[in-house]
Amino acid sequence: MKANYSKDNLPPQLVQAATFLSEENFSKAEKLLRSYLELNPLDVNAMKLLGDVGLEVRAYREAGYLFTRALDLAPDFHNARFSYAHLLYRRQLPDEAEEQLNIILNIDPNNQSWLALKAVNYALGNKHDKAVELFEYIINKFPGNNQIYLSYGHALRALGRIDECIKAYKKAIGFKKGAGEAYWSLANLKTYKFSNEDLNEMQKLLNDKNCNFDDYSHLLFAFGKANEDKNEYQTAFAAYTKGNQVKSKRVPWNSKGFNRQCNELKNFFTKEFFSNNKHAGYDCHDPIFVVGLPRSGSTLVEQILSSHSKVEATTELQNIVALSRKIANTDIVNSKSEYPSAIKFMSPDKIQNMGKLYIENTMTQRVLSKEFFIDKMPNNFVHIGLIKLILPNAKIIDIRRNPMDCCFSCYKQLFGTGQGFTYSLRRIGNYYLDYLDIMDHWNKVLPGEIHSIKYEDLIENTEYEIRELLSFCNLDFEKSCLDFYKNKRTVRTPSSEQVRQPIYKSSHLHWKNFEQYLIELKNMFVNNGVGVD
Repeated sequence: MKANYSKDNLPPQLVQAATFLSEENFSKAEKLLRSYLELNPLDVNAMKLLGDVGLEVRAYREAGYLFTRALDLAPDFHNARFSYAHLLYRRQLPDEAEEQLNIILNIDPNNQSWLALKAVNYALGNKHDKAVELFEYIINKFPGNNQIYLSYGHALRALGRIDECIKAYKKAIGFKKGAGEAYWSLANLKTYKFSNEDLNEMQKLLNDKNCNFDDYSHLLFAFGKANEDKNEYQTAFAAYTKGNQVKSKRVPWNSKGFNRQCNELKNFFTKEFFSNNKHAGYDCHDPIFVVGLPRSGSTLVEQILSSHSKVEATTELQNIVALSRKIANTDIVNSKSEYPSAIKFMSPDKIQNMGKLYIENTMTQRVLSKEFFIDKMPNNFVHIGLIKLILPNAKIIDIRRNPMDCCFSCYKQLFGTGQGFTYSLRRIGNYYLDYLDIMDHWNKVLPGEIHSIKYEDLIENTEYEIRELLSFCNLDFEKSCLDFYKNKRTVRTPSSEQVRQPIYKSSHLHWKNFEQYLIELKNMFVNNGVGVD
């Protein structure tokens, strides 16, 4: 959700800064606001606006400082408190966000923006029933808001109430602005089939010269999915290609930088390092990390494990990534990353406290009081060294899928945030190769600490693989894990409807339908000794 920018009663410089913000020209807004604050250091409006810039560019630490500073000076500055609540929501701190929202909602209980943030915050905190109830209240009180219908649909989807979810998305399509995201939300169900009428409407919107960027990019991926379902592979691939070209301009990715990061991690986290620090971490057995690439089968593994009586699913938690960024000290502009090098200066107590803090911060996502919980952030494969340092007893599950199937599935997926490596075939090919390389390293320096599963083996020899998985996690076999598709838990990833079905094999080697368009990607793997069949 976007922060609100009020231009009422602001000095001309701040009006201009607010305009830059609304135009997403964050660099100009930041420059103007910093200059203004040098001359007016106690202007809470400027602090709030600069905090909003930080919110948008993910400089969360500085944004938090600016919001809290503004609130210290002006506790009744409600828009600043709303922005602060938004920041806490972005940082996946739902309890803290709700506390701030309740303060301002006690003053204005019918503020639509505040209510909407509270509803999506409920969903973040795994309180989807409350989210749905609040969304329905908002819809009844403020009809006609496209974004509310979309968020309402997302909450219904997480609960598995798909018929209602589809109705909500179709309601959102009735609003011209935002229709693209609504069409993509239908496509992202993976099980919804578009009609010819739907295709015609999407084509009209794509041809509209006034179609904004967000709608356009969402429509391209939805149009690709709709045509793929009709076996119109050439048209589908053309839409996917255009969609990725458009997104790649807005979502940068540095393949060389990622490769360099992986090499730095490999050089730092050696066998000797783990031998010297084997008693440094926090003694806790609760977390099970599921890692790999997006679209590799991680949600299926999560669904299987969470069907066990002792295991709770959470979501794709940002905590480990946030910890790595804190160590890196990346909030200092133009500074060299201190991750992982700064770890060598940390005491055993400091390392232990990092593990303890991870457990404490993830408690907000654990609502079932079960013995174990799953952190399913797939990109955590990069940080396995850090995970095993601070949480030496954590279980690590590495799920792998045929590289062509996995990479092409990512290429077709429009992700909500991040995952910039997916928006070109070359980007994702290089990323997959780096993934294989660093996982090979982790398995060498942490022998026996990582359980690897091939998605293809899981769908072919399901019971055997499930028994092996449970054994690695020190869990007794339960038949409910075989009947995972009956699990009624909330699921918040693109695979939500797929994992509510029994094992199916139709996705295996699906990339072959597009083989003629994927020669470059295929050759990248073949030339590096990676099998694709």
